[in-house]
Amino acid sequence: MLRKILLTMLVSLSISIPTVLAEEKPADADAAAASASSADKPAANKSTEVAAPDKAEENKTETTTDTADSGKVEVRDVSQFFDDSFGNMQDEIATAKEDGKEALLIMFEMDECPFCHRMKTTVLNRSDIQDYFKDHFRIISVDIEGDLEMTDFKGESISQKDFALKEFRVRATPVFQFIGLDGTPIKNGRLTGATKDAGEFMLFGQYIVGKKYEETPFSKFKREQGAALKADDAKS
Repeated sequence: MLRKILLTMLVSLSISIPTVLAEEKPADADAAAASASSADKPAANKSTEVAAPDKAEENKTETTTDTADSGKVEVRDVSQFFDDSFGNMQDEIATAKEDGKEALLIMFEMDECPFCHRMKTTVLNRSDIQDYFKDHFRIISVDIEGDLEMTDFKGESISQKDFALKEFRVRATPVFQFIGLDGTPIKNGRLTGATKDAGEFMLFGQYIVGKKYEETPFSKFKREQGAALKADDAKS
């Protein structure tokens, strides 16, 4: 009798345990699905948050560029300031005459010259400077450290560095030297170093075109022009 009771209890337990496990399994599956779903959502949100700063930075760059380009003058490649040259100074003078220029302008420069770089990136690349100087002058550059052979104003062969040092005593750069159509340096027509700004360089060009160099040094001419501008401002 006791054996039958024990057998009955064992059979009952063997049926109940799988039933309980079967009932709990769907709950585990639902929890896993819910967990997977919630794991997917943060990933999507994270992707959106990364994209937003990138777009903001792009817009910031565009605004900065627009602001930089919204000035009164166009910024061009500085190479447009210079004329092509084969290094023959007699030919340069002849070409300047044929083209109806006022003078030949030589920029003495060298690599790794910070003031040359400053002039090229803030003054000589401006459209107003290029237009005015190209209208009135033939313009070339000479490397004061260069070994390239050239022909000087006497028709003699010479290296660029000897041309700069021996014939023009250039030791610091940049140097802007105006040469008359007779092949000789223009009186007071030399400017050493970078100008304060584009306005000062433009004034130097106007000083040459107006032949003011025959009457007064550029430093005095510049002071007189500054005083005249202040007087005009005071009247207005």
